[in-house]
Amino acid sequence: MAGLIANTELLRKLLVGFVRDEVHKVGVTDAVLGLSGGIDSALVAFIAAEALGPDHVHAICMPYKTSNPESETHARLVAEACGINYSVVPITAMVDAYFQMFPDADNMRRGNKMARERMTILFDHSALLRGLVLGTSNKTELLLGYGTLYGDMASALNPIGDLYKSQVWQLSEAMGVPAAVIEKKPSADLWAGQTDEEELGFTYREADELLYRMVDLRLTRQELLSAGFDGQFVDSLYQKIRNSHFKRRLPVIAKVSNRTIDRDFRYARDWGK
Repeated sequence: MAGLIANTELLRKLLVGFVRDEVHKVGVTDAVLGLSGGIDSALVAFIAAEALGPDHVHAICMPYKTSNPESETHARLVAEACGINYSVVPITAMVDAYFQMFPDADNMRRGNKMARERMTILFDHSALLRGLVLGTSNKTELLLGYGTLYGDMASALNPIGDLYKSQVWQLSEAMGVPAAVIEKKPSADLWAGQTDEEELGFTYREADELLYRMVDLRLTRQELLSAGFDGQFVDSLYQKIRNSHFKRRLPVIAKVSNRTIDRDFRYARDWGK
């Protein structure tokens, strides 16, 4: 599909410029991100290193006791490949302390807690290091709601949120992300053996082909069926997009004045300079 074939040279230039401009315009020089060992955070690390200089990028790996050891190995591999600052902050003690009160919590609750615990650590380091937190959720995940609100979906700015997973793979290859990270099965690593595609029930490449036509080309259901997509698959992804819309919005504010934040008061962030 032509629309999913990334112009990697142009994308690289745009995203590096985006990170550099957005970080510097708020008066800071550094960025902070969670480095999971997966391809999305790896690509963001490479973009940030090129945009700000490796010394100004701070990556934190935050393993839980059930995390795959390979994840930390790959996170360190990425940090060394692009020369950024790297540290490890385990989250087992803090997460387990909470779930001692709720021992019957299922995997979803535990996974969400882990994701939010990691984000609190990143924002704490944001204050410590005076750097903006970079998001690592791609367009496929954001559309499907495959992420934790105020967890991995939170950030100050996100350089890859408009890239489908297929495009993330393409740009990662072009920017030199280690092959071991590119070729591994995508996983949020929230519990042992978890993989994204097994949990979703389809591959990212299958989803991207449909989502691109559904969202970017705005094809109707009938047009999607005529293009050869299974009706149940079309309906399933459409429902996921609808049901997760609340995750893609700022908190809704009740309007009681003439100038309501995010509805009427929408000046650019650098307004007043």
